[in-house]
Amino acid sequence: MSKRVLITGGAGFIGSHLCDRLLEKDYEVIVLDNLFTGRKRNIKHHLGNPNFEFIRHDVTQPILLEADEVYHLACPASPVHYQHNPVKTVKTNVMGTLNMLGLCKRVGARFLVASTSEIYGDPEVHPQPESYWGNVNTIGPRSCYDEGKRVAETLTMNYHTSNNVDTRIVRIFNTYGPRMLFDDGRVVSNFIVQAITGEDITIYGDGNQTRSFCYVSDLVSGLIATMEKDDYHQPINLGNPNEMTIKELADVVMKKTNSSSKLIKMPLPEDDPTRRKPDISRAKEVLGWEPKVDLDAGLEKTIEEFKTRL
Repeated sequence: MSKRVLITGGAGFIGSHLCDRLLEKDYEVIVLDNLFTGRKRNIKHHLGNPNFEFIRHDVTQPILLEADEVYHLACPASPVHYQHNPVKTVKTNVMGTLNMLGLCKRVGARFLVASTSEIYGDPEVHPQPESYWGNVNTIGPRSCYDEGKRVAETLTMNYHTSNNVDTRIVRIFNTYGPRMLFDDGRVVSNFIVQAITGEDITIYGDGNQTRSFCYVSDLVSGLIATMEKDDYHQPINLGNPNEMTIKELADVVMKKTNSSSKLIKMPLPEDDPTRRKPDISRAKEVLGWEPKVDLDAGLEKTIEEFKTRL
C-alpha cells in the first residue's frame, strides 16, 4: 500500500521538488500551502495526477487530515520574506508546528520539521556541528525566523519525549536550484538575475563572508533519507560543506552567464552571519548521505531554468 504524505509549504522551492520525488515513488501526496512564497506553477504539472492533491491553507489554522508522514516545510525562508511580517513568521513556526505535531499525534504519523542553519546565528564555532547551541540575537531583525525555528525544534522534541510522536529534525543550510523566487533576496538568485539582466551585482559587506551551497536534488535526497531512518530523533545538518566567499560565488556566476555586470558593495545587514558551513559528519554516519552535485553543474541547471522564466 502506498504511503500518504502531507507536505506543508509544498508549492515552495524545496517543497515542490520534494513533491516531484515522492510522486515518482508512487506515494499519495497532499500539498498544503497558503501561496505566500509558494507558487502554483511549481506544482501545476501534478494537478491531473490522481495521487496528488493541493489544498490552499494557512498552517497557523488547524486542519483535519489523514497522513502517514508529514514534512513540515511551511515558512518563508529568505530574509526579504520572513521580515515582511515578523509576527506572522513567528506564528507560522510556533502555531503551524503545533498544529502539524497535533495532527501527527492524532493519526500516528511520522513528522519531519525543516529547521535551518539560522538557528546557529552568527556562529562562534566553525564548521557548525549539531551539538553547537548557537549565537542568536533574540531581538534582532532576523530573530522572528531564527528563534521561531528554535522553538519549532523545541516543540518537535517535546512532542517526541512527552507524547511519543515519531519526529525528525533537519537543519537546512543554503540550498539553491530551479524554481527559486527571483525576488527572494537570496544570494544565488540575486546574482543570477542581476548577471542575466546586466544589472550591477550587489555584494553586501566586503564579500569575504562565506556560505556553502547545496543543490536542491541533494537536499531532497537528504530529507527523504531522514524521514525513512527509523528511531533517530536528534537534529541532522543537511548542506554542502564546500565553503566559498560571496565574492567567489559572484565571479563564478558572472563567468557562467558571460555577464559584463559590475560588482558594487552595499552595507552588511544587521546580524548577517560572517561564516556558514555545515559539519555533515552526522548525516554521513546516520543516513549515509552526502551531496553529489557540484556547484558548477548545479549552477548551470539553475541558470538555464532562470533564463527560461526570465
